[in-house]
Amino acid sequence: MPAFLFTPLRLREVELPNRVIVAPMCQYMAQEGVPQDWHLVHLGQFAQANFGLIIAEATGVSAEGRITPGCTGLYSDEAEAAFARINSFARSVGTGLMGVQLSHAGRKASTAAPWDGGSVLESGAWQTVAPSNVPYLPGWPDPFALDDSGLAQIKADFVAATRRAQRAGFDLVELHAAHGYLLHEFLSPVTNQRTDAYGGSLENRMRFVLEVFEAVRAEFPKEKPVILRLSATDWIDGGWNLDESVILSRELKDLGCDMIHVSSGGLDQRQKITPGAGYQVDLSHAIRTQAGLPTVAVGQITQPIQAETILRTGQADAVALARGALWNPRWSWHAAAELGEDLTLPAPYARCNPALRGKPFLTRKAMK
Repeated sequence: MPAFLFTPLRLREVELPNRVIVAPMCQYMAQEGVPQDWHLVHLGQFAQANFGLIIAEATGVSAEGRITPGCTGLYSDEAEAAFARINSFARSVGTGLMGVQLSHAGRKASTAAPWDGGSVLESGAWQTVAPSNVPYLPGWPDPFALDDSGLAQIKADFVAATRRAQRAGFDLVELHAAHGYLLHEFLSPVTNQRTDAYGGSLENRMRFVLEVFEAVRAEFPKEKPVILRLSATDWIDGGWNLDESVILSRELKDLGCDMIHVSSGGLDQRQKITPGAGYQVDLSHAIRTQAGLPTVAVGQITQPIQAETILRTGQADAVALARGALWNPRWSWHAAAELGEDLTLPAPYARCNPALRGKPFLTRKAMK
């Protein structure tokens, strides 16, 4: 029986050649939001390895929406051109789709890179924004609570970045509503203490996320998918929870969302998480079955048979790797070999295929 992991997944008019996804991972190596050669190599290596979908890191829809000064953005012609170059290269060496995660960091913006401490910038800091003026950590500056004009501007920034994503050649857009960044901050009562139409009830807390999604979906070509990454729970009593995530996912489905990329946590350091192999898969399963949307499972999925089991048991429609892909950028090759699937490698690498050991070097034509 063929491995389900290596069957295609169709989303609208595009098709992932397999169900192994590289999750977005911040590299903190951009300059003024512009991806550099580092990003070309970082993303290009996964394209060579034939992952089904490669999602570029959390990319700010404005300069102020970046997590750090080293984060990518899609708010300038230079960044758009740099991403277009990366996408062109990826298509020249692989068969997978290219996606981008559009993000606004909210109250977690204006910080240093993790290897520089990850705390508030000592110089070059900018004013952060959030649903309410609740700082991320004690001693951090209060974020500015967004007013109506601020909300309208951020929505417009998401739309403009979506337009740039299309021109840069991305096949898919993912909205970042996870890990404590701005859209997630609106969802959770821990960070959303508003008393207007965007705070209080679940309906109100979901409102801005749904408005942004609807605007992005209307801007991106209808034949291409728009998905959303969601923290399905804050892991905090009284915080955002799985039942609310199911309700939100149903609303997103009605607006044309094509898939939910199911993660968790990241909002508040009081979270109580017990990590382990596949520790978020049950969240994916719940959303998939109760909301009726395709899902991506992510989080300590490291072994091919583990990934195959998740898909065969209906817990997700695809799996995503982050640190596992960094550690082993050829994970998809190794998984295919382990699961008995045929390998299609770039011609210069074909000789490394274990199935061809002891055989003469094949011609380019023979390897296609």
